[in-house]
Amino acid sequence: MTIRQLPDILINQIAAGEVVERPASVVKELVENALDAGAHRIDIDLEEGGVRLIRIRDDGDGMAADDLPLAIARHATSKIASLDDLEAVETLGFRGEALPSIASVSRFLLVSRRADDAHGAALVVEGGRIGAIAPKAHAQGTTVEVRDLFFNVPARRKFLRAERTELGHIEEWLRSLALARPDVELRVSHNGKPSRRYKGDSAPGSGSGQVLFSGERLIETLGAEFATHALRVEHVLRPAQDERELGLHGWIAQPSYSRASTDQQYLYVNGRAVRDRSIAHAVKQAYADVLFHGRQPAYVLFLQLDPRRVDVNVHPAKHEVRFRDARLIHDFVYRTLHDALAETRAGMAASAAPMAAAMVGTMSSWSAAPQPNLSLRVGDARDAYAALYAAHAPPQPYAPLPASNDETVPPLGYAIAQLHGIYILAESAEGLIVVDMHAAHERLGYEKLKNAHDGEGLRTQPLLVPTTLAVSEREADVAEREVATLAALGFELTRSGPQALTLRSVPALLAHGDVDALLRDVLADLREHGDSSLAGAGRVTAARDELLSTMACHGAVRANRRLTVPEMNALLREMEVTERSAQCNHGRPTWARFSVAEIDRWFLRGR
Repeated sequence: MTIRQLPDILINQIAAGEVVERPASVVKELVENALDAGAHRIDIDLEEGGVRLIRIRDDGDGMAADDLPLAIARHATSKIASLDDLEAVETLGFRGEALPSIASVSRFLLVSRRADDAHGAALVVEGGRIGAIAPKAHAQGTTVEVRDLFFNVPARRKFLRAERTELGHIEEWLRSLALARPDVELRVSHNGKPSRRYKGDSAPGSGSGQVLFSGERLIETLGAEFATHALRVEHVLRPAQDERELGLHGWIAQPSYSRASTDQQYLYVNGRAVRDRSIAHAVKQAYADVLFHGRQPAYVLFLQLDPRRVDVNVHPAKHEVRFRDARLIHDFVYRTLHDALAETRAGMAASAAPMAAAMVGTMSSWSAAPQPNLSLRVGDARDAYAALYAAHAPPQPYAPLPASNDETVPPLGYAIAQLHGIYILAESAEGLIVVDMHAAHERLGYEKLKNAHDGEGLRTQPLLVPTTLAVSEREADVAEREVATLAALGFELTRSGPQALTLRSVPALLAHGDVDALLRDVLADLREHGDSSLAGAGRVTAARDELLSTMACHGAVRANRRLTVPEMNALLREMEVTERSAQCNHGRPTWARFSVAEIDRWFLRGR
């Protein structure tokens, strides 16, 4: 078979198969080019879901007339010139593949003008065939017009979905962009009618979402319900030597606001929207103890790090990245979100929630901000109710001092009654508090058991007779490589053959369970997330926590048990100072607040 050089048009059409999946892919590439050019306003005109027309117009820097043919040439770019540039790239685009790929499968028009040019210049490309440059009137910036996508590749066009579906993909990507760049105004029209406008913030954006904390764009994109339940996260690790800070900021939804799918999960690395399994695993692990079974967390997270520590040149469409220090990144994200979710104490005011998890730390220091709107600081409350924290003692009766004014009333108020032997009713400064006493006491007991066990560490129990476990060669390789990690989890083992492990000790708390199955699951996690110290630990911790949760459930107060008012108040006070007390062990809410104004509306008061 004769080897021959492929023609440029065919090369570009092959590349288009990687870069241009659907109209949303075209919008993504063109809008990212506009952002790289410094645009502050971007107009996006669509017809028939982008299949008939995609027109992107920006007010960025523009291009010289002589640069237009280079813009649609393969691997021609202004963004990198050396390997050093590639390893530290901070722009959204850099390969020089997008425009030639798009132009090869559409009727393509490129018009641009720089600020100092007398007029703009236009270049027409028909299915990859380049025309001549012609002068054209145009404001500063660039317009790219893509008509009849895949007109010359009918097999690809057949795979496109209905107009509404393709438009939905474009709108979802623009929503993701709007979250990351609130400083940029986005105007969208479809079939000649305005369909959406995201107003740009007057403050200049960094492209990393730092302006996001105004919250307005958050409500525009994800709705008021998400914003109401959002916890603000901000955490920084100080740089080592000449490297930049490692930072995580954004919002995570409280566990009470969860989703059936992953439709509200947005992750950005240095301003770039990406998907990353390691970080997704870290988020899942952080929520593991507070989310109801089968539900998904919602979040908007921005990870900032030195561009030299992340490889963005992994995926043709730049959807994925690879971290140089993946273990550090995983642990950093997990610990930040884990600590933030620990602050979801019962009684935390909804208005204070967005600030509840603000954190700044160093590599060896993780410091949480004081709790908002608590009448007693956490430390003071622990001292005041020290009796409630005894390892095996039930809550002791306590009589609250009468409140002199509303400001001194604790967040969960004071108990006034018990309803059907299940719920505690309390009067707070805002109105009525209802607490599920079994769910609340279950969480309190669970947290005590975890704290007690964590204080002792994971004790191991030697086996009377070492067990030989038959595994795959890959599993044996993982066990041999991660022997120190496994030892820290309570498994003492050695490799005794190409496909055999000898197990000598196991985690004491789990010694009576199916240890072989647990170990295999741990090895599977370490293999899949082998660059994360928390991968295998997640399995052991989950198994341990399941056992502790069961113990706590059996120890919790049961329905129809009558509590005295002092006992009810003691439970309320302990909830206010216990981590994660807003949810039970299974992720269900433990309390609810009804304001006086809300209750007035029930009875039509004031109408």
